[in-house]
Amino acid sequence: MKCLFRSVLVAAAMLPVAAQAAARLKLDDKASLWPRAGMEEKIDFTNRMGKSMTQLSPDLSNHYFMRCLEETANVGDTKGLTRGDLVRTCVSLHMGRDGQN
Repeated sequence: MKCLFRSVLVAAAMLPVAAQAAARLKLDDKASLWPRAGMEEKIDFTNRMGKSMTQLSPDLSNHYFMRCLEETANVGDTKGLTRGDLVRTCVSLHMGRDGQN
């Protein structure tokens, strides 16, 4: 009985961790879902993009991606686009602005 109680307690403690991992925004998510995502989810996603993309350019920071994704996801019809499409658009816009190829 004591072992069962411990198992239930451990399982209950792991639920928030599993829920958080399941709630992470992904590149293949629909772009139209971005405006409805929570701020913590957006910050987590843009932090991950900033960490991976600053190797291309130091200006491709989490702040840049937050601003760019907010602007691009709220303009026009994004129904057929994924979040990865928006990230590629943000990178292309930045590289074009700086004249980099």
